[in-house]
Amino acid sequence: MSGLPQSSAQTPTAYADLALGMVATLTKTVSEEDIVKYAEVSGDINPVHFDEAYAATTMFKTRIAHGMLSAGYISAVFGTKLPGPGAIYVAQSLKFKAPVRIGDVVTARVEITGLTPEKNLATFRTQCLVGDKVVIDGEATLMVPEHA
Repeated sequence: MSGLPQSSAQTPTAYADLALGMVATLTKTVSEEDIVKYAEVSGDINPVHFDEAYAATTMFKTRIAHGMLSAGYISAVFGTKLPGPGAIYVAQSLKFKAPVRIGDVVTARVEITGLTPEKNLATFRTQCLVGDKVVIDGEATLMVPEHA
């Protein structure tokens, strides 16, 4: 599969290795290129992301990144860090609390808040932060492989 980034994922975590309170993070600086690439893939060309004059007329007063771009960083944590490769999304809720702008440093953070062993499900609190400010808050459920 050419064009895909090489995985720097850790070894998958087996369900039995999970514990309440485990945390993983990923930090990314949002760039102009990220916004353009996200729009190319998603088709979302809302002018609030691309047109500074238009964005100036909105409540944000300047261009903002796609909310789902930042939410995608949560998925990256799940797929590469905790629980890692092989984990499958079952559900995700998101509340967008504040905008993310070009140049913002976003930290995606996931924390295990619940475990359902009979189904190999793990529930996580999911957040994206810019500094100490929560910009996305949510909850996710993932199915985790029984064996690494």
